[in-house]
Amino acid sequence: MVNDEPTSGRSRRVTLADLGRLLSGWLVTSLTLVLADAVQPELTASSFWSLVAVAAVSGVVGLVVRPLLIAVSARLGWIAVLPLALVGQAVVMYVAMQIVPGITATFLAAFVTSWICAAVGTLVAYVTTAGTDDGLTSALARRVRPRALEDPEVEGVVMVQLDGVPFPVLRWAVQAGGVPTIRRWVTSGAYRLREWTPQMPCTTPASQLGILHGTVAGVPAFRWYDRELGRVLVANRPDDARIIEDRATDGRGLLYDDGVSISNLFSGDAPRSLLTMSRAGSSRGTPQTRKALAWFLLTPTGFARSLTRTLVEIVKERWQAHQQERHQLDPRVHRGWTFAALRAVTNALLRDVNTALVAEEMFRGTKAVYVDYVDYDEIAHHAGMFRRESLAALEGLDRVLGQLERLTERAPRRYRIVVVSDHGQSQGRPFADRYGSDLSALCSDLMAQDVTSYAESVEGWGRADSLVEDIGSEGLSGRLAASADRRVDRATGDDGGPPTDVVVLGSGNLGLVYVPGERRLVLEEIEARWPRLLPGLCEHPGVGFVAVVDADGVPWALGRDGRCHLTTGAVEGTDPLGDFGDHARRVLTRAVLMPEAPDVYVNSLVDEDTLDIAAFEALVGAHGGLGGWQDSAVLLAPRDLAATVPERVEGADELHRVLVGFLERAGQRRTSPTPVGGE
Repeated sequence: MVNDEPTSGRSRRVTLADLGRLLSGWLVTSLTLVLADAVQPELTASSFWSLVAVAAVSGVVGLVVRPLLIAVSARLGWIAVLPLALVGQAVVMYVAMQIVPGITATFLAAFVTSWICAAVGTLVAYVTTAGTDDGLTSALARRVRPRALEDPEVEGVVMVQLDGVPFPVLRWAVQAGGVPTIRRWVTSGAYRLREWTPQMPCTTPASQLGILHGTVAGVPAFRWYDRELGRVLVANRPDDARIIEDRATDGRGLLYDDGVSISNLFSGDAPRSLLTMSRAGSSRGTPQTRKALAWFLLTPTGFARSLTRTLVEIVKERWQAHQQERHQLDPRVHRGWTFAALRAVTNALLRDVNTALVAEEMFRGTKAVYVDYVDYDEIAHHAGMFRRESLAALEGLDRVLGQLERLTERAPRRYRIVVVSDHGQSQGRPFADRYGSDLSALCSDLMAQDVTSYAESVEGWGRADSLVEDIGSEGLSGRLAASADRRVDRATGDDGGPPTDVVVLGSGNLGLVYVPGERRLVLEEIEARWPRLLPGLCEHPGVGFVAVVDADGVPWALGRDGRCHLTTGAVEGTDPLGDFGDHARRVLTRAVLMPEAPDVYVNSLVDEDTLDIAAFEALVGAHGGLGGWQDSAVLLAPRDLAATVPERVEGADELHRVLVGFLERAGQRRTSPTPVGGE
């Protein structure tokens, strides 16, 4: 799973396999040029050998031209990346055709020829590698030369977050053989697969803040009304993510000692952060990310791979969405073109860009890497935990782990791979579909007044927006980022002014009711102002319990037939937390006593037979509150590191301490933190 010997400045040796790939690529390009010559009247060649020469020269020209194109892309951002991705190969091909005697071609012919070569090359690579990612892995290994290190004896740790993967689902996939890399690691005895319990809320913002910064304080949901600011905070909006991190950081986050944050909400105090929301708000783009994307899109097979995989994902999604309607699968939600595009970005382009960035950091010898892959989480939200498309995404992530494992063999230091998920997932028909009205309408009726609703799902947009933010530049990309911010504003109802109505938010199956003001209302005040609200919520069949604080500061969980004193555990009547697990009282108490907590927490039902929940957003798979597998997460670590893990890990802040222990065992975190800043 890792390279055995830490070596300094390991040289890149040309192997027979490398020569084989070079010769086969030359042959395929030559034969493809013959095909292009036959179908294009604007391309003529005096002989077959002229085309063979063009194939060879295009490879040499590419070595010279592509670095220049990548450098231009890194400086100009999206305004250069996308056009150069479209014509970059054509430029290389056209220059080669002009150099070789006996070739006559227009630039249009070179453009068409470059696309034919890319398409054929991708098809041949797919067939010859049986559909694996070996071609990309080899290209990543060739891209960056491992550099000499001053401390090669220090082990590196690559921490891979498989976003939203529940422990029971991964364990089942291991047993079924659906994740062969992880199964090999576990069955060989090299790794231990462990379960850990996320805090409430079971959301990426709370978990990543806990994992990367060691605290879950101040994050009561994915989005919430912030009393200090007088507006709604949305964790995947760059400016808001920065506020959340600034409040939490002590400068000694998980990644402060020569670490890098890739594709996360928060930085972990890393000296470098790529595709990271909390850093994107302060600088429009990082050159390293732009170079990685430009390199990927400007390689002969990279853009074709990205384009074909993106188109395939869109076609697959539209077909699978149609099939769920045709077969009346339950539970299900509407899956439109917007989700198809988001799925294509996260499962195709973003996955490859993340892997390219991790590979680059490994070859630089970066000590600690934390990267988030959102593929499974994004699809499971709209399809469900065990649907074919969700499990296919999990299989794809398993292949990524195999890629990273192979890349460790060429890295300049010994790397350990640790896999975590930030939370699990539960599923069921959305609350509004089940009962004909959403939570905000229910609260409005019980309170006999208007409320402001924030229930549209915005989590997926943040993943795509992070790519725009981090690769962008002023001008076009600045307008794209501003457009993304406006889209989130529309989804959350945030028009810049403080809400005047009661605010009702959905975060998976966790609802939040806020009364705007400088402090939260207590139980007695709520009962006096809206006597129907709490009884009406508790009696609703879709509500499992509500949680509030009384005038004495005592947190309570209220249900249809009883209530629980959360501090002491004393129950009057039927325990409203009886269906939610032994840990429910502990994690709920912690959440309710948070100063940022809402006036009323509302948790949906959980079916004791199916474990179905009822999300307050239009999602099949959801997480946020309690019930089902959303609070069952994954920790997969090398056996020697896993032996140091406590029997029970509850809360992402506790997992942070576990991961810090891993880094310290690797010889890291022996220096004091230095001021951090985005690259």
